[in-house]
Amino acid sequence: MKLKLSLCLLAVLLLGTILPARAQNTAVKTNLLYDATATVNVGLEVGLAPKWTLDLSGNLNAWSLNDQTKWKHWMVQPEARYWFCDRFSRHFVGAHLIGGIFNFAGINNNLSFLGTDFSVLAEKRYQGYAYGAGAAYGFAFAISKHFNLELEAGFGYLCLDYDVFECDGCGRKVDEGFHHYIGPTKAAINLVYLF
Repeated sequence: MKLKLSLCLLAVLLLGTILPARAQNTAVKTNLLYDATATVNVGLEVGLAPKWTLDLSGNLNAWSLNDQTKWKHWMVQPEARYWFCDRFSRHFVGAHLIGGIFNFAGINNNLSFLGTDFSVLAEKRYQGYAYGAGAAYGFAFAISKHFNLELEAGFGYLCLDYDVFECDGCGRKVDEGFHHYIGPTKAAINLVYLF
């Protein structure tokens, strides 16, 4: 509950910085990679200085894939970006924060990456909180006067605080845990509309 309140306050504070933004300094975007996984997402980016922007993105996946598989989550990811050319144009680097809630079950895989074993998601349900930070690099291609295509990859740290349940539909808690994840924290192919 404390994390939810903190994330809501952060969102309100960030929205307060957006309201006085002039139209030519604003972009609205969607991550096509998240769209491909049926995750509803939207991003809003505003110019702060000639080479600096603040990006705030959020996503939600609130449905089960089938009777046994869950990929439910919501996440908020604010990011400060430095553009090497003009803002919204070409190369940029960013520093982002991450906060969210997840509920995963029945995801069959054999993945193990940098000390994290994702195959455990096949047998039990994991529900909890994630928060962390990372750094990213990206590039924006101008498609037209108002549209950009933006590619971005990020790497960082996540702290996962979770409960483990016997199965996807039952409520019997069998364990709890805490995991330190180091690895990719952002992957985006954003379709961007500039005002």
